[in-house]
Amino acid sequence: MRAFLTTAFCFTIFSLSAQDTIRTKQEDSMAMKLLNEVTVYASRIPEKILQSPASVEKVNEAYFRNAAAPSFFDALENMKGVQMITPGLGFRILNTRGFANTTNVRFAQLVDGMDMESPHIGSPVGSSLGPGDLDIENVEILPGVASALYGMNTINGLANISTRNPFTSPGLSFMQKTGVTHVGDAGSDPRIFSETSIRFARVVNQRFAFKVNATYTRGSDWIADNYADQNPTANTSTNLTGLDNPGADPLNSYGNESSDRKTISLQGKNYVVSRTGYAEKDVVDYSLQNIKADAGFYYKFRDQNTITYTFHLAVLDNVYQRANRFRLQDYFLQQQALQFQSKSWQAKLYYNSENTGKSYNLRSMAENIDRNYKPDTDWYKDYTTGFNTAVQAGAAIAAAHHQARAFADAGRYEPGTPAFNQVLQKLQDINNWDEGAALRVKASFIQAEAQWNLTKSLLHDLKKNTGLEVLAGFDHRTYIIVPDGNYFINPVKGNEYDHIHYSKTGGFLSLTKTILNNKLKIGAILRGDKNDYFSMLFNPRFTAVYSPVYNHNFRVSFQSGYRYPSLFEAYSNVNSGGVKRVGGLPAMSSGVFENAWLQSSIAAFQSAVLSDINQNGLSKNASIEKNKSLLKKNPYTYILPEHINAFEAGYKGVILKGKLFTDADLYFNKYRSFIAQANMNVPNTHIADSIPYFLYDKTKQNPYRMWTNSQTIVHNYGFSAGLIYHFKQGYAARANTSYSRLKKSVNEDGLEDGFNTPEWITNISLANENIYKNFGAGITFKWQTSYYWQSFLVNARVAAYAVVDAQLSYLFTKTKVRIKTGASNLLNRYYYSIAGGPRIGGFYYITVSYGLK
Repeated sequence: MRAFLTTAFCFTIFSLSAQDTIRTKQEDSMAMKLLNEVTVYASRIPEKILQSPASVEKVNEAYFRNAAAPSFFDALENMKGVQMITPGLGFRILNTRGFANTTNVRFAQLVDGMDMESPHIGSPVGSSLGPGDLDIENVEILPGVASALYGMNTINGLANISTRNPFTSPGLSFMQKTGVTHVGDAGSDPRIFSETSIRFARVVNQRFAFKVNATYTRGSDWIADNYADQNPTANTSTNLTGLDNPGADPLNSYGNESSDRKTISLQGKNYVVSRTGYAEKDVVDYSLQNIKADAGFYYKFRDQNTITYTFHLAVLDNVYQRANRFRLQDYFLQQQALQFQSKSWQAKLYYNSENTGKSYNLRSMAENIDRNYKPDTDWYKDYTTGFNTAVQAGAAIAAAHHQARAFADAGRYEPGTPAFNQVLQKLQDINNWDEGAALRVKASFIQAEAQWNLTKSLLHDLKKNTGLEVLAGFDHRTYIIVPDGNYFINPVKGNEYDHIHYSKTGGFLSLTKTILNNKLKIGAILRGDKNDYFSMLFNPRFTAVYSPVYNHNFRVSFQSGYRYPSLFEAYSNVNSGGVKRVGGLPAMSSGVFENAWLQSSIAAFQSAVLSDINQNGLSKNASIEKNKSLLKKNPYTYILPEHINAFEAGYKGVILKGKLFTDADLYFNKYRSFIAQANMNVPNTHIADSIPYFLYDKTKQNPYRMWTNSQTIVHNYGFSAGLIYHFKQGYAARANTSYSRLKKSVNEDGLEDGFNTPEWITNISLANENIYKNFGAGITFKWQTSYYWQSFLVNARVAAYAVVDAQLSYLFTKTKVRIKTGASNLLNRYYYSIAGGPRIGGFYYITVSYGLK
């Protein structure tokens, strides 16, 4: 904090001493811009952002030029109400208002109004497939529920990235960004980061224009090397803890998880012993590469109607995290789109597809390298021999376990050796996670949508006479999955490898009317959606905006939203480390829910039996009979849509002669039927008296991780507030803070998705694009509180952190060349964005750009 205050003080003194004589016109222009700023996505029609009926945050090219973040996408993290999580340097996820995760199917990222979703992951991939820095016009973020207008995957909100139109932004532009990462990283030497971008746009004639963009990124990903034990109490009954725990499960070491350990009897005691496994760094290549390109062809008709064809593609090599961590390699994404737009209606038809290439699961890779060297049966037999030999030689129990592991691991594949690399490459091509590690998925979706502003065509006089505006919309999406036999399989018997289709159709009607001499704007929207497996659901939204004067605007809204299960939640069929992860549709999971027992109760039961055997001297059978009441039958069933009711109130205003923009909102959400996963096991018997004995023996039960719904009713609430002040001489100061809180209600079952959100996030920045003779600078401070991260990879607390970003720039006005040097996490204080993820350090860069404003 002291370093930050010193940096900020020096920056301010330097800034205030600079002279500039042409500021008044700029201040007046900025005031008018704030008053007249337009949003398109809050209501799907252009309207003044001050009078928007929903929370909306909007930033443009000037914001990104002044930002100290390395890229436009990184700069979004400092917007009001936004949380960004970082599974890796090449993969960043936006979220608002709680319940964040690394796939984040509740928040959509659009580019020019089209969804940048990866079909099978279900995750928005705007940072990977979307535009580069050279083609950004503006970004709008809608925090909170947007389902009434945008459909089922927007109950946490959405972001739309608008790109530059070649008709209005022609020419050649170029950017070279070079940086250094991993400075002071104990796990790596400093690494070079490089990103090269080019954009070319041309107006061929008054009707036709085109643009092409390309970006090539190379670097080294952040390293995940947290080895905190996730199973520290496994052997407390025998006083084996810490480094002496033979059942340890280090967080970023894989192949030693629950399916990779066993309870074995040694010298009259029972011990939980895990396979050794490998550190993440041993089984992954941290090199980062992202090749992406896009093209757009624009044609205007005589009446100014426009038809556009766009194409986006990306090839990724990086690390990604969900329930496990993955190496994405030769991962291919594309989007092809056709759009038509007129003054009164617009239509879009687009196709997203992905091919996971040679990607693989790091956990499956580690555990199957171990098993490829020596099967579990042989390894535990050797462990027992090594332990007995050590004890007979006089070793203490803890030392005997260490010697037993060394004996069982003799001849094990060592990382970096030719034998290790050879088996890794072999397993990378085996598409069965019980034997290999390959992720081989091909999936796509096609979406058609249209909206019609009826008051600009058929009902033109209606708005003029009554102030009523009518908007209608329609959309349809069909997912197409190519079954691979491991990740997805067609549930229809005899057609296991036929393509799977999963569709949803919806539409909405929006009515808006102004009354009280245009001081009150009220709106109502009703949306209906129908999914292949569920009946039609309705999402209403009611809004009111009161503007006593133009500069002050108060808003309230209520809306209801649903979310249908994503592709993976509905259809997954994955063998992952001895645990079958199954989609929640009846076609996928018939018979499992009815015969399963909760895994949490099985773990408590097994621990109690182990304790009675080791500490109380009971026999195994006696211990099982004593503790069988701990076993709990599964209470969950087939998956249903998720539901939210949301209330919001807010204020937007411009005061002090247009110099100060203020924005505040508060919200209250009520969730039910949270879509989440539950661990449960099915014993290999239906005989009631035998079930406890089967559930004590891991070899006599089948573990499942099932997609289902939580029974908990959950409330969360919060608020955010932001200020933007434009000083004389061109300075812009921004400050915002957001507060989010989870409050559970009735039927708490612990199954609901992790809230995974800091209570407080605060951002403060000061920037000036032209402090003195084309020199500009900016500094940003970010602080967030610690929070609890809950996922199937790990449940752990993420520490609070504070970071400082800073940049200095110079514009050569004659050549249109700008040089910008800066740092993200200037003080290089490594921190974790998420539990189980990598440590994030300083990113020091210099950018040379040509052709931008």
